[in-house]
Amino acid sequence: MFLCNRVLQAPQISSMNSSSYGYNVSSVQSQRDSYSTAVAKNVIVLALGLTINYINGTLIHTFRKHQIFYVNPRYILFIHLVVNDMIQLTTTISLFVSSYIFYKINVSLCCFIVTLAVFTTLNTPLNLAVMAVECYIAICLPLRHAKLCTIKRTYILIGCIWAMSAVSTLPDVFIIFATEPVQFFYSKIFCDKNTMFRHPIHLKKRDVSYIIYLVGVWLILFYTYIRIFLAAKDAKAAKSPDGNANKTRNTILLHGFQLLLCMLTYVSPVFNKTLFYWFPKHYLHLIFISYIIIQISPRFVSPIVYGIRDKTFRQHLKKYLLCAARASIKPWTAAKLMLLY
Repeated sequence: MFLCNRVLQAPQISSMNSSSYGYNVSSVQSQRDSYSTAVAKNVIVLALGLTINYINGTLIHTFRKHQIFYVNPRYILFIHLVVNDMIQLTTTISLFVSSYIFYKINVSLCCFIVTLAVFTTLNTPLNLAVMAVECYIAICLPLRHAKLCTIKRTYILIGCIWAMSAVSTLPDVFIIFATEPVQFFYSKIFCDKNTMFRHPIHLKKRDVSYIIYLVGVWLILFYTYIRIFLAAKDAKAAKSPDGNANKTRNTILLHGFQLLLCMLTYVSPVFNKTLFYWFPKHYLHLIFISYIIIQISPRFVSPIVYGIRDKTFRQHLKKYLLCAARASIKPWTAAKLMLLY
């Protein structure tokens, strides 16, 4: 799930990763990032993470400051997705940086961070499915939208999203407690999902849960997109000036693209294995690019869906994004006025 093996120092870690991904990494054990390369990679990751979290934090601030947003179920679901992205991005970047600084961390701390990351990873497709259903109701069942999509029901749905993720994730933690000795939780390991949840039962359960989740979400997205597409087609045939159906259809397409990016997380072991076979000499650099594409790039999509495309949100977002620049100008202006007097 996370970037691994950029500095292959410990044989025991290498053996765990090879058993997890199904290939032998002994040929790349001698590969290590130079000091400048390691610094460059960490700077890139931190810069991207801080930029995305700054934009997402501004979105949350905008949401809280204006009633038009926090009384709208659509924006509530969107902000939940943004918060979820921030948590996931923070956990994955923390593991990335710690792998360079500490390499190994305490198992208990690793278990907490990885569990939180898995929670948020599973939340994303479920949240996208719920947002697609809300768009479908708004376009295809407009007279029932106010009754079906209430604020209370929206927060209940968010609770259900976390509950469904818990049903899939918490059993992994219970399996660790049941199968690992007590000393294991006081030891240190290279923190990665595949080294943390390494029991064969984990792998079988993970594959089944991923298939169920993704098939269900894709069916919902396809159904809602087709229904909204037909509604947009009918509106065009009737020469209706309302472009909400077309805009909502494009939003569903963005949800599908975002879900496609999220699916890369589930196929990352196979993808990394393929990279190793094709480019063993450049594996460390390619695995870093893989991390950027799989873990960070999907977080760019969420601000685009409503933060930039939505006219109302965009107007307020510009004001708050530029507030730092204005704040830095005001003290200089005040100082000049004091000098004049």
